[in-house]
Amino acid sequence: MTKSFLVRQVFNAAAAVNALRPVPGMPTSVPAFLSGWLTSELAPQLLAATIVDAGVHTARYGVRSRTDRIGLALAAAASAGLTANIVAGRRAGAEMAAALAEIGVTDPASGAPLDWRSAARPFDFRRPEVRRVRNLAYAPGGTRFHADVYHHRDTPAGAPMLLQIHGGGWVIGNKDQQGLPLMVEMASRGWVCAAVNYPLSPKAVWPEHLIALKRAVRWMREERPRFGADPDFLAVTGGSAGGHLAAMVALTANDPALQPGFEEVDTSVQACVPFYGAYDFAGESGIKAVRQRVESALSEMILGKDAPFPEAYLAASPLAKVHAEAPPFLVIHGTNDSLIPVAEARDFVRRLRAVAGNPVGYAELRGAQHAFDIFHSIRTDQVIRGVAAFLGSVRAGALAEDAVPVSGRAM
Repeated sequence: MTKSFLVRQVFNAAAAVNALRPVPGMPTSVPAFLSGWLTSELAPQLLAATIVDAGVHTARYGVRSRTDRIGLALAAAASAGLTANIVAGRRAGAEMAAALAEIGVTDPASGAPLDWRSAARPFDFRRPEVRRVRNLAYAPGGTRFHADVYHHRDTPAGAPMLLQIHGGGWVIGNKDQQGLPLMVEMASRGWVCAAVNYPLSPKAVWPEHLIALKRAVRWMREERPRFGADPDFLAVTGGSAGGHLAAMVALTANDPALQPGFEEVDTSVQACVPFYGAYDFAGESGIKAVRQRVESALSEMILGKDAPFPEAYLAASPLAKVHAEAPPFLVIHGTNDSLIPVAEARDFVRRLRAVAGNPVGYAELRGAQHAFDIFHSIRTDQVIRGVAAFLGSVRAGALAEDAVPVSGRAM
């Protein structure tokens, strides 16, 4: 029995350390991500479990052997690491406030007490005022062209719209799995939000993913009377592959080559909030991890085996699509991201700020892993509050016209 306690605490301490300093590089990046993501965002729950486990063990068996002492020492180390993760998560509010202040946005809830009740129920996405309409077809083709709409039960007239694009490496994923905390929060504030599926690789070859999402933009504007939405304000967001696609939607508005059969439709968006996105599809940044991704089988799955390099790769790369008319952006990335390096986000923001006529905000979250926002946590809820402040300010036309930083923190 005492050995099982020791084994649990070995894994517990290793997970806490990995959450603070993820094991770098392939082939450990995926397990490092999975462990670090869950540990960092569920740190309060894991800390409570560790304390209870150590207390129960001590009450039952005492501290009679070297194994007991090592196990309790590891439990103490794990508790310290989990506490450090909690502290890092609590900093997210200040990090978001600083990023927003840089582009002239004030978060009215900045400095408010943390909602510990929400963080204590990480997978509870219900709000009594929010309605969810499932599996609406935004284009022919089956379930990969379905959307779920979240809206306030009162369907207020003139509601702004938000399009959520799921991640999954362009090859997996579903609208039901990601963006739920943000969708529910924005719907509770009167927004009409749509989480959409899109065709996946390898069956779908670029730019089929993007064309489908532009069809979703068209559908949202066409369907907006049903939900009382404003066709003139539509923002786009997404995480990981969804962050890449959100940026591409924002940067390729009304491109007729990407709108076959609906070239005259307005596919512009008024704001973009990509989370931990992939922005460099051609290796322009020179970042080692990015070059490895570009040269991997994943790129061939997305773009096709015969896609010419670099032309086809640049055509799918937000880094190559930055331009002066880009809508306001708020780019969000964590320093501990094991799957997409934070340096990639920094380079994208730097290049976009160099040309953009609209503000480009950048929130770099210390200690945040990839996919940190999939469920409620101390960090997630503060970041969502900041995103809501950003989108509200864009909607109100309140962004300072001269708030276009040429450089930012940690850039």
